[in-house]
Amino acid sequence: MSTISTHVLDTALGRPAADVAIALEQQTAEGWLPVAKGITNADGRITDFTPEVLTPGHYRLTAEIGDYFAASGRETLYISAQIDFRIPGTGSHYHLPFLISPWSWSTYRGS
Repeated sequence: MSTISTHVLDTALGRPAADVAIALEQQTAEGWLPVAKGITNADGRITDFTPEVLTPGHYRLTAEIGDYFAASGRETLYISAQIDFRIPGTGSHYHLPFLISPWSWSTYRGS
């Protein structure tokens, strides 16, 4: 079984992004099903994000970064940022952070 963690860093300001809504979904034969959701804390993290360990499969994390930028009055190109990924087996931890700015976003597999 595998686990997921994430956090959001505002690279334009050089600090964690608080109050960003993030949803985790898994693709099934019936479509995308919700697995977990949360709001980043002052450190840009969601503690205890997944309620339990995850099985292998196709997942996506969606961060509502447009709402985050709008709350501080900053214009942005992106409404959301989405990481579409596959968990191939069991027993691994996947840390998938979002690095955001009003005009770009990226990710990487952290530790």
